[in-house]
Amino acid sequence: MLPLSYLGYLARLTSVIKLLGWGAVMLYALVVVLSMLLCCTAGAQSSYQVVQVNDGGTISGTVRWSGPKPPALTYPITKDPQICDPESQKRTDLGRLLVGPEDGVANTVVYLKDIYRGKAMVLPENRRFLDQRHCRYEPHIVLVPEGDELQMKSSDATLHTIHMEGAATYNLPFPFPNQVVSRKMGSAGLATLKCNGGHVWMNAEMFVASHPYYAVTDESGRFELTDVPAGQYEIVAWHEGWKLVRNEVTHDVLSQQAVRRPVFSEPRTWEKKVSVATKQTVHVDFVISEK
Repeated sequence: MLPLSYLGYLARLTSVIKLLGWGAVMLYALVVVLSMLLCCTAGAQSSYQVVQVNDGGTISGTVRWSGPKPPALTYPITKDPQICDPESQKRTDLGRLLVGPEDGVANTVVYLKDIYRGKAMVLPENRRFLDQRHCRYEPHIVLVPEGDELQMKSSDATLHTIHMEGAATYNLPFPFPNQVVSRKMGSAGLATLKCNGGHVWMNAEMFVASHPYYAVTDESGRFELTDVPAGQYEIVAWHEGWKLVRNEVTHDVLSQQAVRRPVFSEPRTWEKKVSVATKQTVHVDFVISEK
């Protein structure tokens, strides 16, 4: 016997067929199939070629803050305080701008533009596994190779729903803790992560990388790219943005109540040219500021 959900779906499908006729339904199905094929083809295309790099160079450097430091962005914890706020702080740091004691800026993504040949597609494992812990995303910046899977779980005993927009578009519920979910990231680019489960302060960014020459700065603002083929490149420092622009109204998928979610300023980028020599290390430093 078919479940009621399937019976309801069949009833709705029958109504649509009666209303539109078989011709319109078949045309719609054809459009859906073609769209899926085009999407899959686009996601499968990658111009990066893995080659053996025996005499590559290294690019290392720092990203530092210049000028007065903006005040930290915080947001009120409005749901599940026993899980999201075990220390009863009432507010949480949104993690948008982390400046260390020596002005190093953490969580800046540094990468090479327009590189099509090089080492194997290997990115740090700790950037490829996303956890939801105390209603925060860990790590805050995610790196996944194009075509590989992102693994996700929730350590929290509450409903989280990861909503992705951009290079990946998923809406994934996590009703139970410690269950790992995997999804393939088929298209290179940037995706923004939010929680549709009412934990509106949760935010993270994910790069789906078309090549392995990506790094995320550490707490001191340092980065390193290794095994870079000798040549001329453009190197980019990308930061997600640190200003709160406004609040937008959205809905908690569990309670269906309207909630207000923070909206941030656009990401910022800085670019430089760099020359990489065989088996040499070149230093590149970025200085970022409010200007």
